[in-house]
Amino acid sequence: MTRITTPYGFSSTAAEVAEGTDLTGCRAIVTGASSGIGIETARVLASVGAEVTLAVRNTDAGQKIAAEITASTGNKNVHVGRLDVSDQESVAAFVKTWSGPLHLLVNNAGVMAIPELQRTPEGWEMQFATNHLGHFALANGLHGALAADGDARVVVVSSQGHLISPVVFDDINYRYRAYDAIGAYGQSKTATVLFAVAANKHWAADGITANALMPGAIATNLQKHTGGLRTPVELRKTIEQGAATTILVATSPQLAGIGGRYFEDCNEAIQVPDGNGWTSGVAPYALDLDNADRIWEISHRFLHEAGRA
Repeated sequence: MTRITTPYGFSSTAAEVAEGTDLTGCRAIVTGASSGIGIETARVLASVGAEVTLAVRNTDAGQKIAAEITASTGNKNVHVGRLDVSDQESVAAFVKTWSGPLHLLVNNAGVMAIPELQRTPEGWEMQFATNHLGHFALANGLHGALAADGDARVVVVSSQGHLISPVVFDDINYRYRAYDAIGAYGQSKTATVLFAVAANKHWAADGITANALMPGAIATNLQKHTGGLRTPVELRKTIEQGAATTILVATSPQLAGIGGRYFEDCNEAIQVPDGNGWTSGVAPYALDLDNADRIWEISHRFLHEAGRA
């Protein structure tokens, strides 16, 4: 399997990556599009002609962002839908509102390092439930819309944090081990990569590809539980740079028909067997097909047992 490389890199911006792209007629959903790189992702997609739905918890904030995007891009096809990916009822309600085909689903929303163990009403650990299970249910609920397009992409915003921990399948929800905020975050982000691998395997025949990515170290609300961004200054990105890999995975012709991979700095990441200081690369366990099949099965089982599937 040939590693995918591009002319873009660490310092590239989302606008630079999207230059020359025409997404007229493309319908896109971006979760968590009322802050951080979600806003920039939505703005750049709208700037190249896509019809974009901002899937957000706070619809008032979403409406303000949508108006700003329309004003700056001239694209009037920017919509807002209420979605809280930590709440399965909210996910189901959002799915019910969608009609017609969907070309692009960007799973961008997330939480990081919740300091105390929190569980959803279903009993799921909150970071796993939000970062993975909510988006898993959303993508499965929208599968018909994605398949109707015939050439759809699912873009999964993961993190270098996946290098911290594999999915501990025997105790995902911290029933038997001490809760660790960073470890739980790492597990949840590994799950998101495995979802992309599994979705690509199961849905390729439907014309749906899925890839995961690491956006980079960007100062956003994501670090509210960690005291802010601690990455060395020289390794940090602006929001415009942070959205670049998302836009590349969403739009690049090089990725047509290609899925199940993990990207960083606008290129396919190199597999690293030793954690690599938790700074770059992708862990083999996050791309493992057996692990991907296992997360696919257990996620469906969780939803079914909770009456969500």
